[in-house]
Amino acid sequence: MDLSDTRVLLTGGAGLVGSTLADSLLDTASFVRIADDLSKGNRERLPADVEFVHADMRDPTDVASAITPDIDLVFHLAAYTDTNYEDDRTLFEENTEMTYNILERMDAVDVSALAFTSSSAVYGEAPRPTPEHFGPLEPISAYGAAKLADEALISTYAHTYGVQSWVFRFANIVGPYQRGNVIPDFIQKLVANPDTLEILGDGRQEKSYMYVEDCVDAIEHVIASTDEQYNLFNLGTHTTTSVTSIADIVADVLDVDPTYAYTGGDRGWAGDVPRMRLGIEKLSGLGWEPTYESDAAVRQAAIDLAAELTA
Repeated sequence: MDLSDTRVLLTGGAGLVGSTLADSLLDTASFVRIADDLSKGNRERLPADVEFVHADMRDPTDVASAITPDIDLVFHLAAYTDTNYEDDRTLFEENTEMTYNILERMDAVDVSALAFTSSSAVYGEAPRPTPEHFGPLEPISAYGAAKLADEALISTYAHTYGVQSWVFRFANIVGPYQRGNVIPDFIQKLVANPDTLEILGDGRQEKSYMYVEDCVDAIEHVIASTDEQYNLFNLGTHTTTSVTSIADIVADVLDVDPTYAYTGGDRGWAGDVPRMRLGIEKLSGLGWEPTYESDAAVRQAAIDLAAELTA
């Protein structure tokens, strides 16, 4: 799909990926609208040239105000994560409700292109590297289950209702402005106490980390390079970083030398997949490679976040 001179909507566009994507799309798209309830995002991050609609995608009236017939492509990034909810049922229902509302509205007003941000969590504890064709998919968290259900809904609308779709299964995306994940958590802990750092689990959990600018570039590259009715791609890096290595990188960026205190166990929390590396051969086949491999992505994000959190 040619992104030039398109009119696009981003749900959840005030978050890390959404705000970075919005800024990039201003170079190609003719119009960019952000719809966000600001429960996690920050309006101050948004470029001045986008239109902003305060909208909750669980509310069909808000969805209708955001998705108008003049939109060419919807980027659906809005989601609630399992770190925000103690109630798995609510997490599952509200995520899938948002996606269903968006698809129904798109069908009602003949908006026929959708890009969706899914997650590596749909795979569960799968062999590594995990290719897109791996199955059966056995998520171990409500968040992963919701993302898999979202994918099924999108596949249905792609094949039955003609909504051309791109589904992106993300590795761990990192960058500035993030809160509530391992890198800012370690920074905040070490600023408060540079001598000791508590680490959830045994520190050997190991995953791929992708810098947000690489993520956005990959999304745009895939959409511009593919034209199937339903397009599915992993987005990540060729390498992984352990939790202990993240602690080492953050400590180095902050120039501290803490003692590590591990809470024990082979995963950080219930539903955590302790090891993840997505196969990105399909993405590489389109001629795209990450600028930052996993350790470098973590380091750049740590530099970004340390500047924010220690200012």
